[in-house]
Amino acid sequence: MRIDKMLANLGYGSRKEVKQLLKQGAVKVNGSQIKDAKQHIDPKQDEVDIHGEIIEYKEYIYLMMNKPDGVISATEDTMHQTVIDLLEMEDIVYSPFPVGRLDKDTEGLLLITNDGKLSHQLLSPKKHVPKTYYAIINDRVTEADIHTFSKGVKLDDGYETKPAKLEILKSGANSEIHLTITEGKFHQVKRMFEAVDKKVIYLKRLTMGPLQLDDSLALGEYRELTDEELEELLSYDPSNEM
Repeated sequence: MRIDKMLANLGYGSRKEVKQLLKQGAVKVNGSQIKDAKQHIDPKQDEVDIHGEIIEYKEYIYLMMNKPDGVISATEDTMHQTVIDLLEMEDIVYSPFPVGRLDKDTEGLLLITNDGKLSHQLLSPKKHVPKTYYAIINDRVTEADIHTFSKGVKLDDGYETKPAKLEILKSGANSEIHLTITEGKFHQVKRMFEAVDKKVIYLKRLTMGPLQLDDSLALGEYRELTDEELEELLSYDPSNEM
């Protein structure tokens, strides 16, 4: 890869600005000053430093965010704050995007990456990747609801969902539940409870495939996936759980 392309990809400026950096002698490769913008390097093997600071080149970035209420799952929006707006510039330069969507008022686990292949695998309807949510419901959730959800429910548009696993954590005037679904229809969790005449008043995603929300992440915070989490995600096959 050309040194100017690599530095531009990492957010060190436009190609023109990077060339100025090189002319100033600010860039070294393996300890040797480089001024030629056309110089080819191996990002995985060569050590590059700018003003004495070693930089790390990554092709892909994988971030786990605890999405807060009021922020939309999009890369840009003229009206609302997006999850990308919550990122540091050092991560934004990789042009990441959210994998799937959480409703504006839904909190919890959101994967943000620039790996299109992984995103496709996790979102493909054919893959049936399970996602678990915690929800508070404005009514008593019963064993009958568990049975109904296990068979699939008919939504307001006539679509019949795939079987879902409903677990009651607390049943009362306001019930607390876990719900695991393998689809991602628009407002699906909310519409499934509406189908049994109940309403979701709080919703938070806890898992997506093998990925679990880090409890230590405050709302709006994020971190890179660990090597173990990434390995599990890249090798994940939901058919093994069916």
